[in-house]
Amino acid sequence: MKRLLLLFVICFLVHSCARVGAPVGGPKDTLAPKFLSSNIDTTRVNVKRDIHELRLDFDEYITLKDINKNLIISPPIKNIKRILPSNIANKFVMIQWEDTLQANTTYNFNFGNSIVDNNEANILRYFNFAFSTGDKLDDLYVSGEISDAVALKKKQGENKLVVGLYQAKDTINYKQKPYYITKVDEDGYYELNYLTPGKYKIIAFEDENGNSIYDPGKEKIGFQKEPLDVEKSVSGLNLKVYPSKKPLKYIEMKDSPGGVIMAFEGNPETVKVASVNDKLQDIKFTHKPKSDTVQIWFDPIKSDVGQTATENLKFSYDTGKKQDTVSVFYKYNKKNVMDIENDNGGPGLAPNSDFKIRSSYIIDKINPEKWVLKSDSLTTQEFTAKISETNPYQILIHSDFVPGKKYQLTVPKETVSSYYAKNVQSKRFDFEAEKVDQFGSLAFVIQNAPEASYWIQLLDASDKVVYSRYTKGNNVKFDILKPGEYIVRILVDNNGNKFWDEADFETETFAEDSYVFYKKAIVRPLWETKEEWDLKDTRTLDNPKGTLPKPVVPGDETPAGTVPTEIKKEVKSDSGNAVLTPVK
Repeated sequence: MKRLLLLFVICFLVHSCARVGAPVGGPKDTLAPKFLSSNIDTTRVNVKRDIHELRLDFDEYITLKDINKNLIISPPIKNIKRILPSNIANKFVMIQWEDTLQANTTYNFNFGNSIVDNNEANILRYFNFAFSTGDKLDDLYVSGEISDAVALKKKQGENKLVVGLYQAKDTINYKQKPYYITKVDEDGYYELNYLTPGKYKIIAFEDENGNSIYDPGKEKIGFQKEPLDVEKSVSGLNLKVYPSKKPLKYIEMKDSPGGVIMAFEGNPETVKVASVNDKLQDIKFTHKPKSDTVQIWFDPIKSDVGQTATENLKFSYDTGKKQDTVSVFYKYNKKNVMDIENDNGGPGLAPNSDFKIRSSYIIDKINPEKWVLKSDSLTTQEFTAKISETNPYQILIHSDFVPGKKYQLTVPKETVSSYYAKNVQSKRFDFEAEKVDQFGSLAFVIQNAPEASYWIQLLDASDKVVYSRYTKGNNVKFDILKPGEYIVRILVDNNGNKFWDEADFETETFAEDSYVFYKKAIVRPLWETKEEWDLKDTRTLDNPKGTLPKPVVPGDETPAGTVPTEIKKEVKSDSGNAVLTPVK
């Protein structure tokens, strides 16, 4: 009996213990962590300059996600020693630094979306904490929207755009972090808070490497030339970012078919090259203005360079701004011979088009009298051939090509010449002239068209330019297009140099104008698609249902780039609560 009683007690205890630890269920936690207090007095003013730590306490265990990317301190505090928690969740955030703080300055710690609870990863979005070493917290702000002027579609993933303010001085060091800086949210909205009254230079850029410093040529840029006078809060200050001009810089040299290539960054207008080699004196070089590559041509066999061993070849260059001598290790490759191939994108030839041949070497001369063009393998057909005026690597063959007929073009060897070489083998090109009913057309009536000439481009789903036309005026038509959906873009040649110029922040030169049609243009066979495009239309591919710009009422104009609004966007204060602040 005692055994049975003992067994019953043991089973009861085991069952009870199991029930104590069992989950009870309940609603999922969807609340973000709540800020409770800090080591700084609740007034947050007259904070001692020799303080070297900020501690923020929360109501639950939290972790920090991508804190180095998210945390922005304005004005910057250098020499951050430690940020906690690092690997283990805790109920506080602690930031320690070595610097002595500036006098009478409001500091703002913007944590972005880095603070999340440990259990459900609920984000405390756009959390800010501010304090002042003076007797008041500066409360001015600048807000608005940032958009990418040339983006064809909205980027997926993290928005890397930031907006910064530099104090307007005679000389500004843009290689340092801005005095104030903030991230742009996923909707393109930004807000710089706790600003001290003064004059600033505003800049927006795509902070690709996360260092909070604009890197010319690597990151997109938007700015205002005029200083921003922040005596009261500014709302609706919108900017567009554009690709930025790369500083002119030599990159490298490498061997290529027919010689070597000299590569630069920064689109040099002109480059002059000379050989600095006793054996190699007979050279030619080609460089298209604004191109980043210079092709140096020579005959390695005749000059006896790189035949039996690798040789160090030296060349001097002069860009007008910089001169130098550089070298490349060169070994002749017998496979790098001059060759030609079909340059039409396939075996079909679009109606009313020239047949195109592309060469691996620049083309100096052609002997088309030795070529043969036949239709349906029987009839010899007359044609003309010439080197393209816009592409010296391309030959255009013109003839009365009949839709639906098949053609064969034979180009014997050594009838296409470069400076020091000729095509080494004969080629036969088989192609068919396609029928008109396999193509469509696309016409645009453009309102508020640029006064300058512009490129209108049709791009495919991979953002590759398929058709491009340099034109001027209100009406544009593409007659022979392959059916499909196209993204339509306009790049304006404001300065008429036949090159679309990027933004140059160093010289405060804006990028030339650009526009993207708010919907895809659909081309159907035997169909003429007509579109009207107002270049003042602010709709985008990502938001084709957006509203058209309202007409300007006389006497109610506002400065360019500034769109007044009555309230700021909903943001998170340091208490974690949503606030709406009226414009002052």
